[in-house]
Amino acid sequence: MNPIRPRGITVIAILMIIFGCAEVVTAFTHNFFGISTAFSVMSTYSAAGIGALYAVAGLLILTMRKWAAGLALACLALVIVGRVALVAIGFFPVSSFEQTFAIVVGTAIAIAFAGYVGLKWSLFR
Repeated sequence: MNPIRPRGITVIAILMIIFGCAEVVTAFTHNFFGISTAFSVMSTYSAAGIGALYAVAGLLILTMRKWAAGLALACLALVIVGRVALVAIGFFPVSSFEQTFAIVVGTAIAIAFAGYVGLKWSLFR
Protein backbone atom coordinates (compact mmCIF):
# COMPACT_ATOMS: atom_id res chain seq x y z
CA MET A 1 0.00 0.00 0.00
CA ASN A 2 1.20 3.51 -0.78
CA PRO A 3 2.43 5.17 2.45
CA ILE A 4 1.57 8.65 1.17
CA ARG A 5 -1.67 10.06 2.52
CA PRO A 6 -4.10 11.00 -0.27
CA ARG A 7 -4.51 14.75 -0.67
CA GLY A 8 -8.30 14.63 -0.26
CA ILE A 9 -8.04 12.90 3.09
CA THR A 10 -5.42 15.39 4.24
CA VAL A 11 -7.59 18.33 3.18
CA ILE A 12 -10.74 17.12 4.93
CA ALA A 13 -8.80 16.17 8.06
CA ILE A 14 -7.28 19.67 8.25
CA LEU A 15 -10.68 21.26 7.60
CA MET A 16 -12.22 19.17 10.38
CA ILE A 17 -9.51 20.33 12.78
CA ILE A 18 -10.04 23.98 11.77
CA PHE A 19 -13.84 23.73 11.94
CA GLY A 20 -13.64 21.98 15.29
CA CYS A 21 -11.40 24.71 16.71
CA ALA A 22 -13.78 27.34 15.31
CA GLU A 23 -16.68 25.64 17.12
CA VAL A 24 -14.72 25.67 20.38
CA VAL A 25 -13.98 29.39 19.93
CA THR A 26 -17.65 30.04 19.17
CA ALA A 27 -18.69 28.09 22.26
CA PHE A 28 -16.61 30.29 24.56
CA THR A 29 -17.09 33.66 22.82
CA HIS A 30 -20.75 33.00 21.89
CA ASN A 31 -20.14 34.82 18.62
CA PHE A 32 -18.09 33.91 15.56
CA PHE A 33 -18.47 35.80 12.27
CA GLY A 34 -22.00 36.82 13.22
CA ILE A 35 -23.13 33.36 14.31
CA SER A 36 -24.03 33.13 17.98
CA THR A 37 -24.79 30.54 20.65
CA ALA A 38 -26.85 30.79 23.82
CA PHE A 39 -25.21 32.41 26.84
CA SER A 40 -25.21 29.58 29.36
CA VAL A 41 -22.61 27.35 30.95
CA MET A 42 -24.30 24.24 29.60
CA SER A 43 -24.40 25.68 26.08
CA THR A 44 -20.72 26.64 26.31
CA TYR A 45 -19.49 23.22 27.40
CA SER A 46 -21.81 21.29 25.07
CA ALA A 47 -20.77 23.26 22.01
CA ALA A 48 -17.09 23.14 23.02
CA GLY A 49 -17.34 19.37 23.41
CA ILE A 50 -18.83 19.03 19.95
CA GLY A 51 -16.07 21.21 18.51
CA ALA A 52 -13.42 19.15 20.29
CA LEU A 53 -14.91 15.93 18.88
CA TYR A 54 -14.80 17.46 15.41
CA ALA A 55 -11.11 18.36 15.77
CA VAL A 56 -10.26 14.94 17.25
CA ALA A 57 -11.96 13.27 14.29
CA GLY A 58 -9.66 15.20 11.95
CA LEU A 59 -6.59 14.17 13.93
CA LEU A 60 -7.68 10.53 13.91
CA ILE A 61 -8.15 10.54 10.14
CA LEU A 62 -4.60 11.82 9.65
CA THR A 63 -3.28 8.53 11.11
CA MET A 64 -4.61 6.60 8.07
CA ARG A 65 -5.52 3.65 10.35
CA LYS A 66 -8.85 1.86 9.93
CA TRP A 67 -9.50 1.75 13.67
CA ALA A 68 -8.85 5.50 13.89
CA ALA A 69 -11.07 6.21 10.88
CA GLY A 70 -13.83 4.16 12.50
CA LEU A 71 -13.43 6.14 15.71
CA ALA A 72 -13.42 9.37 13.66
CA LEU A 73 -16.71 8.33 12.03
CA ALA A 74 -18.16 7.74 15.51
CA CYS A 75 -16.95 11.21 16.55
CA LEU A 76 -18.54 12.73 13.46
CA ALA A 77 -21.81 10.93 14.22
CA LEU A 78 -21.74 12.45 17.71
CA VAL A 79 -20.99 15.87 16.20
CA ILE A 80 -24.02 15.58 13.90
CA VAL A 81 -26.35 14.32 16.62
CA GLY A 82 -24.97 16.89 19.04
CA ARG A 83 -25.57 19.78 16.65
CA VAL A 84 -29.16 18.65 16.12
CA ALA A 85 -29.61 18.32 19.90
CA LEU A 86 -28.20 21.81 20.50
CA VAL A 87 -30.76 23.22 18.06
CA ALA A 88 -33.58 21.23 19.68
CA ILE A 89 -32.59 22.40 23.17
CA GLY A 90 -32.22 26.00 22.00
CA PHE A 91 -28.47 26.35 22.55
CA PHE A 92 -28.03 27.03 18.83
CA PRO A 93 -30.72 29.65 18.18
CA VAL A 94 -32.42 29.61 14.80
CA SER A 95 -33.71 33.16 15.16
CA SER A 96 -32.47 34.40 11.81
CA PHE A 97 -31.85 33.12 8.31
CA GLU A 98 -28.07 33.48 8.78
CA GLN A 99 -28.13 31.40 11.97
CA THR A 100 -30.28 28.69 10.42
CA PHE A 101 -28.21 28.65 7.23
CA ALA A 102 -24.94 28.34 9.19
CA ILE A 103 -26.28 25.47 11.29
CA VAL A 104 -27.69 23.57 8.30
CA VAL A 105 -24.56 24.07 6.17
CA GLY A 106 -22.24 23.22 9.08
CA THR A 107 -24.12 20.01 9.79
CA ALA A 108 -24.22 19.13 6.08
CA ILE A 109 -20.45 19.60 5.89
CA ALA A 110 -19.95 17.20 8.81
CA ILE A 111 -22.21 14.68 7.06
CA ALA A 112 -20.24 15.12 3.81
CA PHE A 113 -16.94 14.57 5.65
CA ALA A 114 -18.29 11.34 7.17
CA GLY A 115 -19.48 10.21 3.75
CA TYR A 116 -16.10 10.97 2.20
CA VAL A 117 -14.25 8.99 4.86
CA GLY A 118 -16.68 6.11 4.33
CA LEU A 119 -16.10 6.19 0.59
CA LYS A 120 -12.32 6.18 1.07
CA TRP A 121 -12.42 3.38 3.67
CA SER A 122 -10.26 1.07 1.53
CA LEU A 123 -7.38 3.58 1.64
CA PHE A 124 -7.02 3.20 5.40
CA ARG A 125 -4.76 0.40 6.65
